[in-house]
Formats: sequence, C-alpha cells, structure tokens
Amino acid sequence: MSADTVNTEQLIIIGSGPAGYTAAIYAARAGLRPLVIAGAVTAGGALMNTTEVENFPGFPGGIQGPELMDGLQQQAERFGANVVFDDVTEVTLTGHLKRVVTGGGETHEAPAVILATGSAYKELGLPEEKKFSGHGVSWCATCDGFFFREQDIIVVGGGDSAMEEATFLTRFGKSVTVVVRKGELRASRIMAQRAKDNPKIRFAWNSAVTAIHGDGKVTGVTLTDTITGKTREQAVTGIFVAIGHVPRTELLSGQVELDAEGYIKVDSPTTVTNLSGVFACGDAWTIATAKPSRPPAPAAPPRLTPSVTSPRWTTPTALPPPSSRNHRP
Repeated sequence: MSADTVNTEQLIIIGSGPAGYTAAIYAARAGLRPLVIAGAVTAGGALMNTTEVENFPGFPGGIQGPELMDGLQQQAERFGANVVFDDVTEVTLTGHLKRVVTGGGETHEAPAVILATGSAYKELGLPEEKKFSGHGVSWCATCDGFFFREQDIIVVGGGDSAMEEATFLTRFGKSVTVVVRKGELRASRIMAQRAKDNPKIRFAWNSAVTAIHGDGKVTGVTLTDTITGKTREQAVTGIFVAIGHVPRTELLSGQVELDAEGYIKVDSPTTVTNLSGVFACGDAWTIATAKPSRPPAPAAPPRLTPSVTSPRWTTPTALPPPSSRNHRP
C-alpha cells in the first residue's frame, strides 16, 4: 500500500481487552462497522495472562482468561467489527477526522475514536529490575511459572493479582513468599483466604523488596522492614511482581486530557473526553480524581453506546462509508 493511502473508517477502537471488544459489540450492533486495532503482541489485554476469571457473570464455574477473550473477539466480529492485529504508533485526535497510524504502516481516519488502551504492569522501580527481566524477574506467573519448578519464589504485592499469582505458582515452586508492604492484604476476602490456606504460601508482612541480587540470573533479594527500616537477605530465584498497573496512555499525552497518573479524564456520567469525538473506556480512564473499580469484566459500560451511537456520529453527514480495504465482506 502507498504510504499516502488513508483508510476511511466509521469508528476506530484502540485496544482489544474486555473494554475494546465490548465497545465493538455495542457499536456494531448499533449499525456501525468499527475497526478494532487489537495490538500485535498484547491483543486481548491483561486477561490473556489470567488463569481463571471467577467474577464474570454467566460462568458459575469460572472461565479461562484467553477463552473469554476469544469469545469476545468472535462476538464482535459476528456483528461486523473488523479486528486488525497491529500496534498503534501514532495518533492525532484533534480536528474532525482523527488519524491513527499502525506499526505496519497503515493509516486510518475516522470522526470518532474509542480509547480502550488498557494498562501495563507496574514495576518496582529498582535499577536491577530490567537487568534481570527474563532472568528471574517476571510479571506473569502463567507465562513463566513453569521455569521455577522446585525453586524458592517471591511474589510482591498484596492485592487480588498477587494472590492469584502466588496461588498459581504453588503448582511449581518449592515455596512461595508473598512480600506485602503493610500488615494486611488489600485482596478480596476470598482471594486472601485462599492464599492463606495454601500450605506452600507464607507472608513477609511490612516488607519491601529494596534490592535484587544475582549474577546473570536472580539469586536473592534484600527485604526492608517498612516500619523499622531493618534489612534482611532472602535467597530466591524467582521474583513475580504484582503491585498494580499503570495506564497505557503515552501516545495520548498532549492531546486528550490526562490526570497526574496518566489516566484519561472523562466527563461523568458519560465516557466523553475533552476532545470532540474521542471516548474512553476500560482500565485507562478516570472520573475526576477517583479511579473506578476495575474488575476483570466488560469494562465498556452501556453509557458508552449512546455517546458513540448518537445521531451526531451516525448520520450520513457525520460518518463516511467504511473503507473497502481491510474489511470483511
């Protein structure tokens, strides 16, 4: 395709987690033909790394994260959404037509864009963290847990994600120590109790990882007591970080309004941003100064639909016909 070729769309959705696909389902059922730019590597969002989703309505026995995301993708495509597996490298969100450029060199324009960019794993911020990434430091137990059979592992964090990681890692590790900054867990009662009842899990309360040691691969950590400041060494070969997430909004800075933490600000109770024709849903948005609860469930509430599918965006004068390129017949 020529570099000057521009694909004209009715609606572009950036992101393919539960929010992106739910938005695509609503928009497609409202008569639009949304283009979902799903990501080249991270398609499906954080649930692709989740072993079991227990709080999604309609699945009393739970459902595997990847299975759920496959179903959402198929449902979106069934109603006419076009899913492209590529990364967004550039966005221009001002003006009537918004422009989105992908890593594959495709350029798309549309009068409306939904930002469902999701979030990324938060890092510890230690200088050794990146050095040992893939050599003992991980953010994904389901991806890397297998490599730590019969080894001593720590999980850093006190929320549901940390409890899920720790519980999963007991399938492989000789021992799993959960390092918690405070004297109590932030996790839900059921997740906390499940971890506490597991005989292979122990807790390092009021502790923080302040240094990572190793020679080519991790051999241990320094734990600092968050109350007394005293330090101690602990021999481990695996460190799994589960301390929360940060919004993936780097490309949006300077265009859509963000809060101090990088979350997209929306005008409650809608999902409208400060830019006309630009909407947000999922893990990357916030209302005023309070971030909403973010359970692993469809993160595109129905209020998104009237915003995007109002006559302003769906009349022939507002929306061009979908581009013939990259669309299924």
